[in-house]
Amino acid sequence: MTDVVAAEGLMGLLSPAWQAAIAFCLLGVLLLGLAKLARRGPTRMTNAMVVTAMVIVVITALTVLAQLL
Repeated sequence: MTDVVAAEGLMGLLSPAWQAAIAFCLLGVLLLGLAKLARRGPTRMTNAMVVTAMVIVVITALTVLAQLL
């Protein structure tokens, strides 16, 4: 019984570390993608920003509609 509690406590301590590791990996990939996109020129960057804004608006609208139902 004590071993199970100790194991759960250990996983509780490791969980924030894994979350931080995943966040750093995602941040690295995001920065690499943005650097590549910025090198391609302002036209591509503008298109990417418009598409990203549209996706944010659609996801927000779907979330609001889902909460109303």
